[in-house]
Amino acid sequence: MDSPKPRHFSMIREFRVADAFTLLNGFAGMGSVLAFMRYALDQEKSYFWIGTALLPVALIMDVLDGRIARLRGETSPLGQELDSLADIVSFGVAPAAMAFAAGFRGGWDALCLMYFVACGISRLARYNVTAPTLALQTGKVTYFEGVPIPSSLLLVAGLAVLAGLGRFQAELPLGVVQLGPAELHPLALVYALHGSAMISKTLRIPKP
Repeated sequence: MDSPKPRHFSMIREFRVADAFTLLNGFAGMGSVLAFMRYALDQEKSYFWIGTALLPVALIMDVLDGRIARLRGETSPLGQELDSLADIVSFGVAPAAMAFAAGFRGGWDALCLMYFVACGISRLARYNVTAPTLALQTGKVTYFEGVPIPSSLLLVAGLAVLAGLGRFQAELPLGVVQLGPAELHPLALVYALHGSAMISKTLRIPKP
């Protein structure tokens, strides 16, 4: 007997309501990245603020997708993977792009930002693998190992405050130092520290 012929747009047909919100999370995150890139290109401040404003939107979508999935009983492996992929864009790549746009452009800065994103990827991959073993009989994970990646919006908020005060680009607090062949803005180390907190196994954060 012949196997049924695949339908057009079969993957989209399998999406559930919660998945639409997950995709909106990634959509907002990528929009933020592009806005920060545009700002870095022509220094038009409105793009910096557009990029900043899109990240809370991404967070709202991230919260809603989980709640909708639980209310409708629509949790699935596909939804979990979509969530992680959207999160790394919105809460990993986009905050790093914001830092670059704000003036973290030295060689050591770049290393800190790459490390931050790599930690975010690792943290999400570990969560996907360990969540089943961390869950109680109810299937709910009660705590995070390491700080969750959406906590990177604290970094976003800090940079937004500095930008609002005019303390970005050449006016970043703590200035810039030359270390060997490359420059480092000491403030970039906050990204490296936050990345380390995301991959910590001993730091446990209660999950609401």
